[in-house]
Amino acid sequence: MNRTLPLAVALAALLVTGAQAHEPSGDKVSLVYDQKLPNVPGKSMRIVLVDYEPGGTSSAHTHPNSAFIYARVLEGAIRSKVNNGPITTYRAGEAFGEFPGDRHGVSENASTTEPARLIAVFVVDTDETELTTPYDE
Repeated sequence: MNRTLPLAVALAALLVTGAQAHEPSGDKVSLVYDQKLPNVPGKSMRIVLVDYEPGGTSSAHTHPNSAFIYARVLEGAIRSKVNNGPITTYRAGEAFGEFPGDRHGVSENASTTEPARLIAVFVVDTDETELTTPYDE
């Protein structure tokens, strides 16, 4: 556990820095869990909360090529577009997945008056330090 604490602190700092860069867009990302998977060498589970202000968005982004992601909307509604798929609205209690190499072109609060929140569970290479990389759509 002592070895994972410095990594968790470093990842939290990276995510907070990224969240501050996104702040004008109206999203905030918080690392809430980081654990090596004892039965899958080289892989970790990282969990982030993404809070969207009313009308808030995230920049178009990708995740590491090693990442499988399960996302569940906890509050409000989130509009999402992955790769060339349709823009889909997910409401509280609904979930979706993202596969390694997917491009997340739209991720935003579907409401301009109410906040929204989702939790994202990443299974990712343990040595991965960046969970999102912006791209121009």
